[in-house]
Amino acid sequence: MTGPVWIVDGMNTVNVEQDRVWNGDDGIHWAQWHERYDAMAEPSNTHLFEAAEIGSEDRVLDIGCGTGQTTRLAARLAQRGHAVGIDLSEPMLVRARRTAAEEQIGSITFEQGDAQVFPFPSSGFEVAISRAGVMFFDDPVAAFGNIGKALVPGGRLAFLCHRDMDHDANPVLATLAEHLPLPDLAERAPGVVAFSDPEQVSDVLDAAGFVAVRAYPITYRTALGRDALDATDFLFRAQLRAFLTDIDEGALARARTALVEALRPFETDGAVHLPVGGWIYTGRTCR
Repeated sequence: MTGPVWIVDGMNTVNVEQDRVWNGDDGIHWAQWHERYDAMAEPSNTHLFEAAEIGSEDRVLDIGCGTGQTTRLAARLAQRGHAVGIDLSEPMLVRARRTAAEEQIGSITFEQGDAQVFPFPSSGFEVAISRAGVMFFDDPVAAFGNIGKALVPGGRLAFLCHRDMDHDANPVLATLAEHLPLPDLAERAPGVVAFSDPEQVSDVLDAAGFVAVRAYPITYRTALGRDALDATDFLFRAQLRAFLTDIDEGALARARTALVEALRPFETDGAVHLPVGGWIYTGRTCR
């Protein structure tokens, strides 16, 4: 099978704020720390790819591919097919292309674009996947409608989104809430848990033309760092840093100390292993 043959000049996006974020400091940060982020997310890959059921000749679309770990995995499964990763972030795509070249993966392409409006070839893919890359669309129904048109009739959709965890199982947010204005922080990171309600997601996918929509919860353990201090340091300069601007230094120091102590019980086998909750959603096109 040959790969995609379309060529797009320029990039059209309706998700302007996400474009700004991921082509700015956040995109540069994720590209720089791609190995650590990939290691943190890797335990979720088994759940995603079991749901996607990628065949050796499938053409796979990876939405919000970031630095390309899931796209590379898809390309290895679709040995006689092709995998295309799409993302808004040029810094992350530069890293994705470099890694794919270093690993000598030939059946792979990366496109910079907004999946909500990108001119995908009609019926160009058998499978669409995403690992936490579909929660930020300005218009989710329009976005999934566009993705659905890119799939063949009966094409498969499988994606992973975050799920709220019990505070005893994952103490990060509860600990921060004791010291920081958490409602304000949540407003600074819209979309992260936007798809944590299966009924909402089912309604979106139904309106976008998908059928046989299913959702099932998963839990996996992510390795945050060598120990509680290393994990806290990384969280504060990584996922949490968007939350922490304009926060009183004293409150930040107290939150940091409290989070180190909260993470110590999760230190096992040379790392902090923290439970993470997610949803796997699947569906098919009905065209």
